[in-house]
Amino acid sequence: MNAPQAITVTLNPAIDQLVTLDALLPGQVQRALGSMQAPGGKGINVAAALAGLGVSTAALGVLGSDNAGMFEALFAQRGIADACLRVPGQTRTNIKLVADGGRQTTDINLPGLALAEAHLDAVMSALARYLRPGLAVVLSGSLPAGLPADSWARLQAQAVAAGADVLLDTSEAPLAAALATAPHAAMPWAIKPNREELQAATGRRLDGRDALLAAARRLLDRGLGLAVVSMGEEGALFASAQGAVIARPPQRARGSSVGAGDAMVAGMVAARLRGLDLADTARLSTASALAWLQAAPAREVDADRVQALAASVLLEPCQWP
Repeated sequence: MNAPQAITVTLNPAIDQLVTLDALLPGQVQRALGSMQAPGGKGINVAAALAGLGVSTAALGVLGSDNAGMFEALFAQRGIADACLRVPGQTRTNIKLVADGGRQTTDINLPGLALAEAHLDAVMSALARYLRPGLAVVLSGSLPAGLPADSWARLQAQAVAAGADVLLDTSEAPLAAALATAPHAAMPWAIKPNREELQAATGRRLDGRDALLAAARRLLDRGLGLAVVSMGEEGALFASAQGAVIARPPQRARGSSVGAGDAMVAGMVAARLRGLDLADTARLSTASALAWLQAAPAREVDADRVQALAASVLLEPCQWP
């Protein structure tokens, strides 16, 4: 495989067990309508979606050697370069309880493999072999036990120093630590939190549209290239130096939303690699998420389908407050 256009880094991957129910009734015995397992973790999902969009991709992370086979099969099937480290033990299983026709998903995220600083050093060494100017580096997901909150910030600084375009998709203290870097020194190219995650990371109430726009503007002024904020059924805010728009799909897709945000991240990366402007980035990213939803439970996107959906994405221009 030639040098990849993108590499995803997943420090806390998981095997997702999706259990489908008519309705979630706490405290009661219920019969599941169905169940399936799939390799997951945010960066793994991003890699799968990028492959569907025609982007050559490598997946870097840490997998338990006892149950790595499911991930290896995915990488082989989708043509993703396997750069993951193996450690003794099992990759965790996350349980997704999907009810009401996919309108409601309850996540039960189990503890992952406990890692140490030496594992982070090994990931940084592996990443260094890929880094070059223009490479898209996706750092996404939670951090496992044993790693400090600044782990993503350290990987981010390493990749930015090499001239790579970093997209960071995490939350809580790791997001706050990564955004606390000095202005223009090691800021990521893009982030994709939801409203609550951005609010927690910035320490500000972000109740209205103007508050969200102001928070995005502050980050852009500090060196961020693109801020994308998921707002649920309201769509997603896309903000850059070119302005700001809210993107909405033409219709709401039924089914589990697991991984749809990761497919949006893949769309953002593909748009960056193609040199698209803000409006077309919003269309492609939203279409990628919608295509993932429509293809559930296959966990894939089709480039032709995404292109067709992109033309129907609704864009609403925003004025800076």
